[in-house]
Amino acid sequence: MPAFSLLCVAADRPLLTDVEQELAPLRSHFTLRVVIGLEAATQALDELDSLGQPPAVVVCDSDLGDGRGADFLIRLGSRHEACRKVLLGSQPEMNSIIDAVNLGRLDYYLQRPWRDGSLRRAVIEQAGQFVLQHPEADLLSYAAVLDSQPLLRAHVDRQLAQYRQGFMDYTHCSDEALSRAVIEGLYQFFDGNDDARACRRYSPGHVLTREGEPNSFLWFIANGEVVLRKRDEQGQQQEVVRYQAGALVGGMSFVTGEPAFTTGITLTKVDVIKLDKLQFSRVMQARSELLPSFTNLLLRHFNRRLQNSIRTEIRLQQTLASLDAAHQQLMESEKMAMLGQLVAGVAHELNNPVAAIIRGSETLRAAIPELVNLALPAAIKTLGNQTLCRALQAQPVSTSDIRAKTRHAEGRFGDRQLARQAVQMDLDDEQSWQRWFASRTAEERAALLAQLAQFQQTGSFLRNIEVCARRIGDLVKSLKQYARQDSAELSLVDLHEGLEDTLMMFENRLKQHDLHKEYQTLPPLYCHPIALQQVWTNLIANSLDAMATPGRLTVRTGLLEPGWVMVEIEDAGCGIAPELQARIFELNFTTKREGHFGLGIGLSVAQQIVQHHHGRIEVDSELGRYTRMRVCLPLAHQDHSKSSRGADHNDDAA
Repeated sequence: MPAFSLLCVAADRPLLTDVEQELAPLRSHFTLRVVIGLEAATQALDELDSLGQPPAVVVCDSDLGDGRGADFLIRLGSRHEACRKVLLGSQPEMNSIIDAVNLGRLDYYLQRPWRDGSLRRAVIEQAGQFVLQHPEADLLSYAAVLDSQPLLRAHVDRQLAQYRQGFMDYTHCSDEALSRAVIEGLYQFFDGNDDARACRRYSPGHVLTREGEPNSFLWFIANGEVVLRKRDEQGQQQEVVRYQAGALVGGMSFVTGEPAFTTGITLTKVDVIKLDKLQFSRVMQARSELLPSFTNLLLRHFNRRLQNSIRTEIRLQQTLASLDAAHQQLMESEKMAMLGQLVAGVAHELNNPVAAIIRGSETLRAAIPELVNLALPAAIKTLGNQTLCRALQAQPVSTSDIRAKTRHAEGRFGDRQLARQAVQMDLDDEQSWQRWFASRTAEERAALLAQLAQFQQTGSFLRNIEVCARRIGDLVKSLKQYARQDSAELSLVDLHEGLEDTLMMFENRLKQHDLHKEYQTLPPLYCHPIALQQVWTNLIANSLDAMATPGRLTVRTGLLEPGWVMVEIEDAGCGIAPELQARIFELNFTTKREGHFGLGIGLSVAQQIVQHHHGRIEVDSELGRYTRMRVCLPLAHQDHSKSSRGADHNDDAA
């Protein structure tokens, strides 16, 4: 019975027949199910799950009669995240496609009618990617019906990895057994072939290596006991370790060519195998099977030697002294400790802009070809290009302004949705109305705005990518600024600009929620703007993670008591229990639910940044209702910063 299945969903029986015929060659390795409508698709998924045949690929028509295919694929992601999704459509449906791609729920779009074999090729490609994600799958078997090259390559890689693991895996073998196997192999090689007298026996007191002198030999101790000694600071020789049968002497200096680190002396009668580099090379060429075991033996020898050295009194005293000095230095270098936390926070936060860039680029890859191929009159094409350029340079507009302009334009367009589109594209003024819309019917105006919306969306995505790329650069730049914060200059900035750039970075996630911005006029603030953007990013990301279902996110700014400004981030999420509110700023403490990435460092870093600005963070939360994080910053800090810089400058001059 196949391990995976292929599910095809449509409302049109002839279409399903075509799909079934084209995918029939895959039945040898996949269970092929074709169903009509959403209800049947849901039942089929339940049956496949109960049979232990999860879908590798779901092919869904855009029009299901009782629902939209894109919506079905979006919902499918929460249940079968690993399966690949292919959407069929008879005409471009950019909004559905963009939504599905942004949410990571759509992997391929194929327009009907498709060319012969194109659907099968698309399913083969997507099924191959699915199979590669499952280590338990028999890649050689699937290579017979899917794209063979990547599957065969992955199969070979897996086999090589298993071979390499077996090649170096001696964890089941004890030190004694491993050394005995190597020594016995060496004796077998030199049996009747020892003209250079590699196999020797020494009396007690024989010196094998001398500390500080060159050593060109590797000594395998077959029987007896050898002691290693090292001079201390007073020149007295101290015993470092004693080696018994199976040990190596001179391994470090033999491998590195450095002078011997210790003096090796026999304590009893000792049987040894003494090899120089030429003899060692001859042995390994003739008995290549000894190479992995010898390599592992040498690594173990170095490891045991390090452990034994640490146990000696001299090495222990030196190590404790070094650790004590390092501890004192860490205690006196609080800034570097905070910088380390900031680095971890920045590394975590890079996930959001990188993901936004990837999703935006995938959307543009699908949108730009359609935009280029639009057959439009020259004047409309020019207007579309102007709309795209305006979207590239658009500045954030408050929600209240958009609503006011929409109400004003609704009288002209006769439809709120059309009026809102015109406002968003800056085409709601009287001149634009007379030139582009007044002489057209309502249907023509709607069609024109739909065409222009494609230009506007493309420009918005390009600007989003630019903002995210700049955000990544700014985050890296902020590390340099933070490392030199004692001498870094504060910048006079508008807090709203940093908030808007941060919200832009979360644009894809915010589509699922109701965003409200309640901004009051604020005076410019002297601050480290990049560091504060890190605070906004942490707080907004936490709020979005806290809302399991679509909810309201409010970003609020205002003036507090004289001399203070505040920024509030409020979500309608799960809330924080009272007993946990006092701990949320602790390092490595997190309340995030399973499935959300959380290291427990974001709020700790945010609090440190705010405190560095002489501000504070307040939390107000009620379980099951909301969480409100308020950042309070003093305006007087700018005067304090300038006077401090002047004092530092005078001290340096003095």
